[in-house]
Parts: sequence; C-alpha cells; structure tokens
Amino acid sequence: MKLHTLLQALPLVKPTIENPEITDIVNDHRKVKPGALFICIKGHTVDGHDFAKEAAENGAAAIISEKDMPLSTPLIVVSDTKHAMAVLADAFYGHPTGSLHLIGITGTNGKTTTSFMIEEIFRDAGRKTGLIGTISMKIGDRIIETKNTTPDTIVLQETFADMVSEGVDAAVMEVSSHALVQGRVDGCDFDVAVFTNLSQDHLDYHETMEEYQKAKGLLFTKLGNTYTKPKFAVINGDDPASKQYIADTSAHVVTYGIDQHADFTAENIVMDGNGTSFTLVSPEGKNEISLKLMGKFSVYNTLAAIAAAYVSKVPLETIIRSVEGVQGVPGRFEGVDEGQDFSVIVDYAHTPDSLESVLKTIREFAKGKIFAVVGCGGDRDRTKRPLMAEAACTFATDPIFTSDNPRTEDPLAILKDMEKGVEGKRYQVIPDRKKAITAAISAAKKGDVVLIAGKGHETYQIIGDRVFDFDDRLVASNAIKELRTC
Repeated sequence: MKLHTLLQALPLVKPTIENPEITDIVNDHRKVKPGALFICIKGHTVDGHDFAKEAAENGAAAIISEKDMPLSTPLIVVSDTKHAMAVLADAFYGHPTGSLHLIGITGTNGKTTTSFMIEEIFRDAGRKTGLIGTISMKIGDRIIETKNTTPDTIVLQETFADMVSEGVDAAVMEVSSHALVQGRVDGCDFDVAVFTNLSQDHLDYHETMEEYQKAKGLLFTKLGNTYTKPKFAVINGDDPASKQYIADTSAHVVTYGIDQHADFTAENIVMDGNGTSFTLVSPEGKNEISLKLMGKFSVYNTLAAIAAAYVSKVPLETIIRSVEGVQGVPGRFEGVDEGQDFSVIVDYAHTPDSLESVLKTIREFAKGKIFAVVGCGGDRDRTKRPLMAEAACTFATDPIFTSDNPRTEDPLAILKDMEKGVEGKRYQVIPDRKKAITAAISAAKKGDVVLIAGKGHETYQIIGDRVFDFDDRLVASNAIKELRTC
C-alpha cells in the first residue's frame, strides 16, 4: 500500500512529498525492515521517539512521530501516535473486524471462561471461530501463544486479518482494562460487548476503583451510536457498576443475573461435586440446564455466554446443548486427579472477590478440611494483598500463604503485606511455592479439598527478571504421585 493511500485514514494529516510503498507497520525499531512504517510510541519505560533514527537506519520507509525530528526518512507528525497507530493498522489490514461478528468481554473475573463458552457455542452452531484471550489466540483450530490478555493494536488487527483470510466469521475477545485505556482496541468494530463483574484489581495501574470502573466502561461507550447494524451490550445486572455502563452505551442493552430482574436469569440453582444445575429464564421461557462446571460464578459466566450468543442469532437449543457439553477451561477450577481420595483444584483466582467465590463453591461440597494455597504477585496492586489473605482465612480451614510471581519484589515482603490482613488468625507461611503445594497435599486426608490459587493455566514463575518453568497442575500431580509411593 502506498503511503499517501494509507495516510488518507488520517484526514487532517498532510502527506509527505515522498510516496513509498508500505509493506508493514511496526512500533518496535528492532522489527523494522525496508518498507516498514515505524510508529513512535511513548510507553511507561521506553519512548519510541528515542529509536526513530535507528528505525530509519534499519530501512523504515516512513516514520510517524509526535514531534519533528531531523531524519532523512519521510516523517509524519501527529498529535497522538497511539491513536494514529490504531487508525493506520485498521486501514493497512483492510478493516478486518468489519467482516467479523466480534464479541468483546470485559470485567475483573470470568472473561476467559465466558469467552471459551461463547466460542464453543459458535463452533457447535457450525461457525468458524477466532478467539483472543489470556490463555491463547485461536484461528479455527490453530492455536497461537499470547503474552497479554489483549495484544497491541498492530498484532490485533493483523490477527483479525488472518482470521478473515482463513474464513473465520465470528470472533470472541477478552478486553482488559489496560487495553481499553491504552487504546489497543480502538478500530475494533464490536457487535456485542459483555460485562462480567467488577471487583478490586489492577489498582497499581488505575490507582482508584473509580478509574478502574471507568476504564472497563470504555468498551460500552465505544460500542457505536447508530442502529443500522444492531449492537448489543450484555450486562451483569447484579453488579453495582451495571447502572453506569447501561447509561454509558447507546447500544441495545440485554441484562443477565441471579438476584435482580434481568432478561436472562437463573432459578433453582443446585450445586454438588459433579456440577451445577439451574432453570434458565429467558425471552423464550424456561429451560433446565445441567452444567459440568461448578459454582455460582459458573452460572453467571454461563448466563453471559447464553445472552451473548442469543443476541447473535444462535438458536437457544443449540446454545443450551453447547454449554451443557463444556468440560472446563484450563486453569479455571481445574481438577488434578491422580486417583487420590481428596480433591485438588487449580484456579486462576487472583483477586479477593474471585478467591472468595471459589472457596465458597468448594464449601458447598467439601466433606473435610479446605486447604488454600494462596500468594500475591509482585510489582502489582499491594492493597489487595491483605484482602486476599483475609478471604483465605475466612473461607478456608487451612490457609497457606506462599509466593506467586514475585517479580522484582522480595517474596517475604509480599507475604508480610498479606499477613497485615489476618493478625491473630490461623495460617501457615511457606514462601517456596512448590513446598507449599506439597505441604497442603501431604496434609490432606480423605474428603478434604486442596485449592491452589492465583496462577491457574500459567506454566511459569517470574522471580526477579527471570522466568522459570512452573505449572501448579504438574507440581500438584507430582506431589500426589510421590505421596502414594511413600
């Protein structure tokens, strides 16, 4: 694509005299090859403007910047390079989301499970699907590793373009609060936006719950302002933030919930060690649903998936058959079974609310003690650490505090922060995560439950600036096997 043609997407930008062919768009100077358009992005620790000269030397065909610089390469100055990047990436890749039925999911907890369920529903409905989220990206049956819940703008638009070229017509995407604030999803034409819930998380970034709530709301304020192509906001009506999000959007609002009146609700909820059943009340009447998933939070996730698929014109009978067949999601209330007579569950719960929800679910079926192996990540929101500890001590009989991903913080300092919330209460502190997991499994007896919380599907542990192999599921499995040989 010629530079002048691409720049037409930025209506107030004056084109350069030169009109080179643009073969790629990048925001990392190390990825610049001849023909690439380099966009200078000012990040938290690195400013792309400092590498504009190197990008030019590497063969950049043109550079987008927020300031004038003495370069021989064609330079286009804009007021906001992040916005320009979103606009240009969308144009360069041919506005791919306009060819997709795109569903975005935001909220503190439940995004991954809800996205997996929606994608499964569409697959069962005979659609070719795409999925972008915390665990991985999928194009049809092809799985691609991801680093962030929501990739950066360029990767995102390139991925959507790949989906379109491979025949995908429905895509489901987790949308993080960071991505919304940073404009990573600008240019994405969402057809359905789903809100799961809001509880404390990421205050190291957003600083206050008000700012965090406002960040999540951006998905709904950006949902569109016309009715020529129907847009839907699927909202958890039980969450206090729902009123603001409903007021923020001009899209058609569809609500779901358990405690409040909603378009999709669950009645007669019954939970046991094998799953959860409930009566779905929807615009089409009442239907009985039996899930293999456990917990009240699974009912919320299921209602969100049902509502999103229903407004996407998937037949209700297909939706119900699909959600009843979902076996689970990696690292989300995932059991580790090596034939032991007690339960071991690995879950991604890393917020006070999600940890409380998981432990409350376990209390529904646990016949003995509940061991909760819990840690908190380093270089992240410190204010939730005592709250995590309090949840563990309140809802587990035997809490064990341990290391999560300490990153550059001292693991013992993180644990001290946790202990501030549970002075005088009973708990153990075992800083080494492997030893903590092994201790819980070694102490468990018949009918007990061991919850290993915080990392879920992750297969690594970050200590300092190094990444080590570490999978809670594998560590637990090995500990059970060793126990049986003793």
